[in-house]
Amino acid sequence: MNILEIIEKKKNKISLTESEINFVINNFVNDLIPEYQMSAFLMCILLNGMNVNETYFLTKAMMNSGKRINVSSRNKFNLIIDKHSSGGVGDKVSLIILPILVALGYDVAKLSGKGLSFTGGTIDKLDSINVKTNLTNYQELIDKYFMFNIMQSKEIVPADKKIYALRDVTGTVNSLPLIASSILSKKFIINSDYVFLDIKVGNGAFCKNIKEGVSLANLILKIAKKMKRKVIIHLTSMQKPLGRCIGNQIEIQEAIAFLKDFKQASTDLKTLIEELIVDILLATKKFKNKLLAKKEYEKVLDNQLAYKCAINYWVGLGADYESLKNNSFWNPKYKLEIKANKSGYINYLSAKEIGLIAVELKAGRKTKNDKLDYAAGIFLNKKTNEYVKFGETIATLYANDLINLSLEQRFLANVAINEEMIKLPKIILKIMK
Repeated sequence: MNILEIIEKKKNKISLTESEINFVINNFVNDLIPEYQMSAFLMCILLNGMNVNETYFLTKAMMNSGKRINVSSRNKFNLIIDKHSSGGVGDKVSLIILPILVALGYDVAKLSGKGLSFTGGTIDKLDSINVKTNLTNYQELIDKYFMFNIMQSKEIVPADKKIYALRDVTGTVNSLPLIASSILSKKFIINSDYVFLDIKVGNGAFCKNIKEGVSLANLILKIAKKMKRKVIIHLTSMQKPLGRCIGNQIEIQEAIAFLKDFKQASTDLKTLIEELIVDILLATKKFKNKLLAKKEYEKVLDNQLAYKCAINYWVGLGADYESLKNNSFWNPKYKLEIKANKSGYINYLSAKEIGLIAVELKAGRKTKNDKLDYAAGIFLNKKTNEYVKFGETIATLYANDLINLSLEQRFLANVAINEEMIKLPKIILKIMK
């Protein structure tokens, strides 16, 4: 076997065998296939796709490139939960949901990644407040915090770590087989009892429409069935940015605000978190009906237990307690307010464009070696369908470097101010299992 023959085969839309896929993954991990050849291979997958068996083989090969994670549950339900999002603009859901799940009595075991293109990464957000994410003491973390949310080490799915970084800078992010294998290789190396996937759908996500989301979900469920794992998928809307904050530290700030007083959160974020949590409580048979599940969910937020679980974990792994408590960890040097040029109801035309503007502020990466400005980000003073008066601030851009004034016009070009509200899709579009 050699990589050129395999690239040629995939280029000509010929299905690859398990041994061929194993050859590519093993040799790339061991630096025997250079990045330029792997990039060509990934581009062939992007253009020509993979069938279910190929994607299954790819997922297995990536899982087998490193060690497995086996942890024991310490809760009375004896359940280990994994929750993952496919990523979007302003998606801080994992930061919020994980401590809520711990407060509800579950153990949570999760590997996360860094940002891809215009979508933020949970690891970048945790890194921004100095939470250690490169740990391998899995059972110790479960025993102490009832959770872990860390990045894969050199020993954990190293194939995905290398491919993940390469996809980001080679235009091969938006490939369903690559997305599915990346997600599941990180999910299935952990001995979790349930995996809950939040697949974002819309122009601010990798799946641009419900058809793509359903295709990805079906592919994931077929692979899960082959591997005999319990996976439940929520297709959720990413047609507009989620919440008000886009960035790293600024999204940590929004997550903390939610855990402190969820009733003040933006409607879209509040609705999504509640519906996901209630569905998890019902799927794992902790409660028999939505009313009881919702009551318990609200209880752990009202009594600040979920907030304490988050702070305990973040501070225990390196964050500064006082700065989190006083909200002083986020202190950007510069800001640029975007003012409305007329009155009316706001409509952001493209969530992706807002994500790309955040990348220009250095809240995200253009290349895998780019250094992030953790303070950079965007605050949406007005969300879609909120009324703005002439001269009022629509949004505020933040950064530690001087902000290019051209971003003001670029941002305004992505805003429509209408006389009437627009119709928005439901936040949860479909549930698949």
